[in-house]
Amino acid sequence: MSVGDGVVGTASTSSDFESLHEILEKAHQVLPKEKWDSLTGGAETETTLKRNRLAIDSIAFKPRVLRNVSAVDLSVEHFGRKLRLPVFFAPTGPLNLFGSGGGATVATAAQAFDIGHMLSSGCTPLETVAEAAPSALRMAQLYVRGDDGFVHEYIGRTLACGCAAICLTVDSAVLSRRDRDIANRYRTAGLGKRADQSYQAGLDWRTVKLIKDTYDIPLALKGIATAEDARIAVDHGVDWIYVSNHGGRQLDHGRGTMDVLPEIIDAAAGQAKIMVDGGFCRGSDIIKALGIGADLVGLGRMQCYALAAGGGAAIIRMLELLEDEMLRSMALLGVSAIGELGRLYLHPATPVTIPSALSAFPLINLSRNF
Repeated sequence: MSVGDGVVGTASTSSDFESLHEILEKAHQVLPKEKWDSLTGGAETETTLKRNRLAIDSIAFKPRVLRNVSAVDLSVEHFGRKLRLPVFFAPTGPLNLFGSGGGATVATAAQAFDIGHMLSSGCTPLETVAEAAPSALRMAQLYVRGDDGFVHEYIGRTLACGCAAICLTVDSAVLSRRDRDIANRYRTAGLGKRADQSYQAGLDWRTVKLIKDTYDIPLALKGIATAEDARIAVDHGVDWIYVSNHGGRQLDHGRGTMDVLPEIIDAAAGQAKIMVDGGFCRGSDIIKALGIGADLVGLGRMQCYALAAGGGAAIIRMLELLEDEMLRSMALLGVSAIGELGRLYLHPATPVTIPSALSAFPLINLSRNF
């Protein structure tokens, strides 16, 4: 993609939204208060949620100049295919709460834009998504809600549906207390019954070994937050380490994922690829994670905002805007390809905004009518 005359990227598929701010404002307008609060909230004091943004905002860029950036390439290759952007839609519970079609609508947009999609096992059925987006890079996330037979049955379905990877969530032994949901007396569907949660609480490295020994499919572990666990994952042959804290929605008072990311990358030492999510909202956020060394960056809340704002067309528009921001950041850094990024382009800095789920959007006006 070329950069010139102050215009970056491709023509828009929709003229409804000219900025990411406008997508969020539209989502706020159409979502009931309890859904908006649930989407933007976190666990208990929401400290982990805020630290996700704080960690991203605590990194400044160190640009280089007089580099030829007339053509900037954001594409990467993973899972044996070329992706337009090094991002994927992170697994996000019951997406049908935010728009019709749920996971199928999001996967179809991912297919149209040539990025990855990871489906939560608490979302739209695998088979429905496979039918809607047969050529998408589809990955399947697993919450364990039964014994080994349950695990085998679910992975069998992922293979039958042509998924590129299985992702085991490993940091959800219990469900957190989410005070916004409690205050609104809001109970989201798809979180599982109390009895089912006992299987997730009983997970240990035996299940990881079982999957690796039985199936020839890339395995990711979602929820790795320490170098120690990253090294154990590598020892078990895990293909992808997924750094995540559920967007600050599980353990309160955790570290931001961008704080955790460098030590995990160093511990993996190239023996596993790295995914990360947690507060990534802008193109510059994504570039920072890639600069530290992540291979793919997950978008969680952003897909929900766009789905609510306008379905599949708004999701694609959101990706166009993110792509435009990424292209501009790369060009202004003096970098023309993702592989050229590195920590030499980053520097610790003092944040200038108060962190929150919405702090990446300083112009947002949630009172404006459309």
